[in-house]
Amino acid sequence: MYLNKVFLIGNLTRDPEIKALPGGTQVASFGIATNRTFKDKNGARQDQTEYHNIVAFGKTAETIGQYMKKGKPIFVEGRIQTRSWDDKGTGEKKYRTEIVVDNFQF
Repeated sequence: MYLNKVFLIGNLTRDPEIKALPGGTQVASFGIATNRTFKDKNGARQDQTEYHNIVAFGKTAETIGQYMKKGKPIFVEGRIQTRSWDDKGTGEKKYRTEIVVDNFQF
């Protein structure tokens, strides 16, 4: 059995960017920042921020685009996906890992 499931609670790092696929399906792209606080080996408190690329499709994308803005908190449930493409300028292979939204809450 295999499992590819992600749960994130964080704040939007930018306003969602809404686009339409050739078939008319809406796509929302945005970023989320998550924070983690821990103590290092000397007992000093450390903060660590991670940034995640998020993509949503269809009605989910429309709703997120309508109600969410930079700085707002969001809970995202989804899966990790890595896509690749060839850079037109350099011919170099590029990769992007993102979270594809299955479910979310404001």
